[in-house]
Amino acid sequence: MHAPRSAHRHCQSLHDALRSFRDDGEYGLTQAVLWGRRLADVLSGGGRLLAAGNGGSAAQAQHLTAELVGRYAADRRPFSAISLHAETSSVTAIGNDYGFDEVFARQVAAHGREGDVLVLMSTSGSSDNLLSAATAGRNAGLRVWAMTGPVPNPLASQADEVLCVDSASSATVQEAHLVALHVVCEAFDEALEEAPEARQAARPARPVSPETADAPPAPAVLTRREAA
Repeated sequence: MHAPRSAHRHCQSLHDALRSFRDDGEYGLTQAVLWGRRLADVLSGGGRLLAAGNGGSAAQAQHLTAELVGRYAADRRPFSAISLHAETSSVTAIGNDYGFDEVFARQVAAHGREGDVLVLMSTSGSSDNLLSAATAGRNAGLRVWAMTGPVPNPLASQADEVLCVDSASSATVQEAHLVALHVVCEAFDEALEEAPEARQAARPARPVSPETADAPPAPAVLTRREAA
């Protein structure tokens, strides 16, 4: 059985998009590597990643946060990353009380802190709830990164930095976004491995109150892997 022309067109679309992504020094592969390295600085210093998207892009956002809270390849400590659409009670409550355009923005205002990173994913770059989230992120002092389809688009214009996939096919954009996310995670892990001692030293110390200054240290809590 021969594959239909539509299947060949799909593969060709992805091939073309990935080639463009690889060769694009401004919005493509180089940007993904830089994001991974910058994210390593932010998260190892006690910062947090917030991520959001709609539909398939929501799944991509959750894929990214899972790789950071869990692991991408080699074992390492977990890092703080939240996929905002996965907070179902918050999403439905905010949507009911404030409207769907605010389901991410209100969470950004609640969880985001100055210096954190907000990654917003959209094939079209025109989703109102993501545009509202970008505004909330900028107001709170977060670094707003957008992963979109072709530029220009409204979300890209509101972001501090943009990674785009130049394809008219939403499916192709989402598939290439997954490749970009894995590149980000690879660069993140590589950056952590380069200077682990320096990153540990750069982590801010917790303030010690007078009441707890002389208290004995809390017992270490090991993961099951560490305990074994």
